[in-house]
Amino acid sequence: MAVSDPVTVGVLSLHTSKETKAILNAAEDLGHDTEWLRAENTSVSVTDGTPVLEPDVDVIANRMLLSNTEQPAEELGLANTFTQLVPMLNEPNTVLTAIHKLSTATALASNEIRTPDVTLALSGDRLNAARERYGEEAVYKTAIGTHGGGTWKVGPDDPINAKVGNRYAFLQELVDQEDVRHRDLRVYVVGGEVVAAMYRYAPDNDWRTNVALGGSVEDATDDLPEEAAEMARQAAGVVGLDYAGVDLVEGDDGWYVLEVNPTAGFKGLYEATQVSPAPYIAKLAIERAGGEVDDDRVRDIANVLDDSRPTAQPPDTVASATEPAVIGYTEEVVLSGTSGSKTILAKSDTGATRTSIDTGLAADIGAGPIKSITRVRSGSSKQSKSRPVVDVVVGVGGNQHTVTASVEDRSHMDYPVILGRDILENYQVDVSRRIDGDVPDTPEEEE
Repeated sequence: MAVSDPVTVGVLSLHTSKETKAILNAAEDLGHDTEWLRAENTSVSVTDGTPVLEPDVDVIANRMLLSNTEQPAEELGLANTFTQLVPMLNEPNTVLTAIHKLSTATALASNEIRTPDVTLALSGDRLNAARERYGEEAVYKTAIGTHGGGTWKVGPDDPINAKVGNRYAFLQELVDQEDVRHRDLRVYVVGGEVVAAMYRYAPDNDWRTNVALGGSVEDATDDLPEEAAEMARQAAGVVGLDYAGVDLVEGDDGWYVLEVNPTAGFKGLYEATQVSPAPYIAKLAIERAGGEVDDDRVRDIANVLDDSRPTAQPPDTVASATEPAVIGYTEEVVLSGTSGSKTILAKSDTGATRTSIDTGLAADIGAGPIKSITRVRSGSSKQSKSRPVVDVVVGVGGNQHTVTASVEDRSHMDYPVILGRDILENYQVDVSRRIDGDVPDTPEEEE
C-alpha cells in the first residue's frame, strides 16, 4: 500500500460519545476511511490458523470506557485481542496502568515524577493505621473511579475501608495552597505534545473540580507553566499512553500529577480552549498506520468539536442509543460508602430530583462526609425541609453511579432508599416490574 492511499481508522468504543464521533469525523475529514468498532458490527475469528478481525481496519484508537464498568477486565481482554492483530493507540497494558490510580502513582514515582503521597492497604485495619500520616484532611478514593465519582475528603476520625463496594480504595495526601481558590490543571497530550490545557475550578459546595460534576473551566494553553507541561508530557510517556488527559495540582512546593486519564472527555476542554483533541488523535492513528495527513488541515478542523453522526456509525446504534436499560419500580441496589456496602431494596421515583437514603443506612456504610444542606419539598406539601447531602456509590444492575444523595430518617417508610432522577435519567422505569411485589401509597419527596 502506498502511503498516499487512504487508511482505515477504527475507533473501539462500545458506548456512544461525542469524543468517539469527533475522532471518526476528524479521520474522515482528513481524507481517510473509518470504522466504529462496537457491539453491532465487531467480531474476531480464528479459522484454519488465521485470525480475522471484522470490520477490517489498519489501526485502532482505543476509547473503551472502563472506569464505570463492574468488570473492566472483560473489555480490556477484548482490546488486548484486537491489539495483537492491528496497531492500537492506547494499548490495553497502558490503559490498565492508567485506570488504576495506584498503578499510575507507582509508575510515576518510580520515574521521579512528583505525585501526592498515597497508601493502599488490603485490609481496613492497615489502611486506618496509616490515616494519621495524612493530617487533618485526606483524600479517600477508589483505585478505579470515573468523573469525580468515588472520591471523598475524610477527617482523622472517619473510619475507612480497604474497599468501597467491589473496588479497592486508598488514602491520598490533600495538595492545596493557602488562601487560593481550589483548582487543578488538565493538560491534554497527544503523541507526546500538548494540544491544549485548562484550569478546572470546583463548583459551589464541592471541592472536586471535575467538569462532569459542574466545575467551571478556564483556558490555560497559552500561559501553561513549563514545569506542568513537561510533567504532563513525561507522565503520559511513562504510563505509555498515546493520548491522555493529565491532571495536575499545584502545591506550595510545586506541581503534582494526580491522574493520567486514557479516555478523558473533550467537552470541558473545548469549552475552555476552543481546541478539540480529536483531529490530533486521528492524525496520530493515520500516521501509525502509514497514512499521510495535512498538518494545516489538522489545525483548521481542531477549531470545531464535530460530534455529528459519523458515516461509520452502524445503523442499529441510533435505535439502541434511544433505548436505555430498564429499571423496575423497586430494585435491589448496592450502596457503598467509606465504611462498607449493603444490598438494599430501593424504590424508583421519577418525581424526585435527588436520590435519598436513610440516616441509619448512611451511617452504616459511611456515606459522606456531609457536603452541604439542600432544601427538599414533600410531594404532598408546599413546605420544604433542610437535609444534609452526601456522596454515595449506588450499584444498579452492573452499573455504578456516584451521586450526591440527601439523608433523612426513613425508618417509618417502606423503602430505605429512593432512586431519584440523578440515577433514573440513565434508565427507562417499568412500574410494572417490582422485586417485592408491593406498591406503597405514601407520597415521596422531591427538591
